[in-house]
Amino acid sequence: MKKIKVGVIGATGYAGAELVRLLSLHPNAEIAAVSSVSFAGKKLSEVYPAFYGKCDLTLTDGEGMENICDVVFASLPHGLSEEKAEKCFKAGKKFIDLGADFRLDSAEEYEKWYKKEYKLPYLHKESVYCIPELHRDRLKGKSIVGNPGCYPTSAALALAPLVGKKLAGGIVIDSKSGVTGSGRALSETTHYPNCNEAFAPYKVACHRHTPEIEQTLSALAGEEVKITFVPHLLPLNRGIISTCYAELKEPLTAQELHEMYAKFYAGERFVRLMPLGECANLRNVRMSNFCDISVHADEHTGRAIIVAAIDNMVKGAAGQAIQNMNILFGLDEGAGLDLIPPAF
Repeated sequence: MKKIKVGVIGATGYAGAELVRLLSLHPNAEIAAVSSVSFAGKKLSEVYPAFYGKCDLTLTDGEGMENICDVVFASLPHGLSEEKAEKCFKAGKKFIDLGADFRLDSAEEYEKWYKKEYKLPYLHKESVYCIPELHRDRLKGKSIVGNPGCYPTSAALALAPLVGKKLAGGIVIDSKSGVTGSGRALSETTHYPNCNEAFAPYKVACHRHTPEIEQTLSALAGEEVKITFVPHLLPLNRGIISTCYAELKEPLTAQELHEMYAKFYAGERFVRLMPLGECANLRNVRMSNFCDISVHADEHTGRAIIVAAIDNMVKGAAGQAIQNMNILFGLDEGAGLDLIPPAF
């Protein structure tokens, strides 16, 4: 089979570098071009020595990538992807955006939360938002994919079975993320002396992933769903663990919850339902595309407690983007992604 030629815009950011790492292992993909505004002219392996001998491509400014690639991944700050997507769309090439520009259906919500407007509204009619386990059927015939955010991926997968049956109310999502989630640029929050041996919530009740989570859950429920979302910064590089609390609209035991989730995710290779009584743990998904889920029932309060663990750089970003690429091109959905997490 002829290999798919792939381009990565923003290859020196954390998500971009993770894309390169995973695509280098992909049996059906060939990395044809990589770009970086900050490091154009240098080899990628000069920026990340881990790539020496594996990806020594010279970083470009990204211009013309749509002419040599079948699919382009963009890992850029919000507001910068539409122009790149349009070039790919006009050239008849696929475009997968790891940023926020194609995640929200509503232009008004995007402007409210990201303080920017859609510059090319027509493109958003051609795009699709896709968490594969929930939306893979949407991808058929589409050219532009809005790859989900890391927190929304963990929260949506944790809550989808409950919300889809309209069994969840009063949803509270308590999430913790490693520092790579905020990107490669240094900030006071991610500066080592400030995050090491520290643990605190941030952007309480105002995080930009809130409308994305609500959009996904509302579509599943067929009605408006509002959430309370509180993220926290963990002093580690990778991983997200989301503990989701929901008031049950009818009594369910832990066993019944577990059976519901087992049925919902039957056959999903990247969602692993933990045995009843066990808890999902970040350690067990590190460097993999798995989402581990554990279900718990608090019969005293009538709440379900669902825990989801992912690697924010893989299932929360690059791995899920490659999963979407595999579906777009009719490949095995797990191609390049069947990675077993390190055991310790």
